[in-house]
Amino acid sequence: MLEKLIAYLDSIHARDPAPRSRWEILLYPGVWALVYHRAAHWLFEADLFFLARMVNHWSRMVTAIDIHPGAKIGKNFFIDHGFSVIGETAEIGDDVTIYQCVTLGGTNPTNGVGGKRHPTIGDNVIIGSGAQVIGPITVGPRARIGANAVVTDDVTEGATMIGLKARSTLVPAEQWLKEFLPYGTPCDDPCAPSRDCLEKLEAEMQALRAEVAELRGTSLPAQRSGTVD
Repeated sequence: MLEKLIAYLDSIHARDPAPRSRWEILLYPGVWALVYHRAAHWLFEADLFFLARMVNHWSRMVTAIDIHPGAKIGKNFFIDHGFSVIGETAEIGDDVTIYQCVTLGGTNPTNGVGGKRHPTIGDNVIIGSGAQVIGPITVGPRARIGANAVVTDDVTEGATMIGLKARSTLVPAEQWLKEFLPYGTPCDDPCAPSRDCLEKLEAEMQALRAEVAELRGTSLPAQRSGTVD
């Protein structure tokens, strides 16, 4: 038990350089929220729903993190800061990191039957602050959800989702993905156009001008050096 606790605290320290010791990590609200959730989930699985809700209610008051007792959470889960909400049918894999003000929310069933309403989060996913992941969707392993993104569709493995409604950056993860990306949000835009890309676009524009000029029966005006119309 002690070895597992130490391994868990070390996994948090690997993602957060702020604490100076394991004792300091033990004061993190995200750690206590997970401890309370383990107890609440055990009661929930035993059909002791009222007691499970009592533990959940206490945890929400002291940690500012609301995890429904029914949510299933894997190993080394880390909520960095509070004010996050995780719904009843959410499923979270191993080594997942969530920042503040994240919602793993559910859809409203039109037939009145609960069912699977919340997202399934794969292993090693990072969800940035303020992100909203809504509905019974699947977020693939190693995916990154950028800050304030709103995700309502499945996310492929290794993708980075940004924006409202979230869109993929369309950059292969193996080209730039690091082992850990704070807040799930790259500080440098991986989609910024390169010089090669700009030169290719200029060549295509020249070809289009030539085609238009040919259709009009006119000659293509010479382009000024270093400028693009």
